[in-house]
Amino acid sequence: MSEVEQAAGDPIPQQCEVIEVHIGELKRLFNSIDPSPFQERDLDPKAEEFIVDWARSVPRDKPLALLVHLDRPAGLPEEPAVLRDAIRQFFGHRADRSRHRLRQLFRVGRTSLGIGIVFLALTVVVGGAIEEAFRGRRLAAILRESFLIGGWVAMWRPLEIFLYDWWPILAEARLYDRLSAMPVRIRYTQEADPNAWRRDWPAAESQPKRV
Repeated sequence: MSEVEQAAGDPIPQQCEVIEVHIGELKRLFNSIDPSPFQERDLDPKAEEFIVDWARSVPRDKPLALLVHLDRPAGLPEEPAVLRDAIRQFFGHRADRSRHRLRQLFRVGRTSLGIGIVFLALTVVVGGAIEEAFRGRRLAAILRESFLIGGWVAMWRPLEIFLYDWWPILAEARLYDRLSAMPVRIRYTQEADPNAWRRDWPAAESQPKRV
């Protein structure tokens, strides 16, 4: 059979890095204990880890694509589009969550920075007062330095946030943005039960439930 007969979904441009997943059923890509409809369901943790780890190894300027090798014949005509929308929605939601974490981190950083600056100023003032009160004594110098060190220790957390903690979260959000925009294509196996698709998502979910 030709490629057109064996595959369906988005065309994959040649410049894309193709992430390839091999599964028996489309529903295996999704978390089976999530009660949400499949279009809103989380990816299976192992499938998510596999896709994300592969994407992390790709240069940031290279577009991504997902090719799903499916061990059954094609089912409903809309299943490639439904799968693409579900995957894009999942990673789009992950990108939103990462940016929400980033905003929360900066909020904590600003609060910590304000507290740290006030505490540092206080330790400088108190240390200076102690040195003035016990001028010439070695203990005064030790206490002043101790207060000053304590003040700089209070600045450790905001400096860590603004220098180091934020950029991995931003990189994660950008990675999820790339994953949420990637084309998705399904390559089918023709040598299988021709009715297997009826038990798989989205066909199984669209069937009326018996009362």
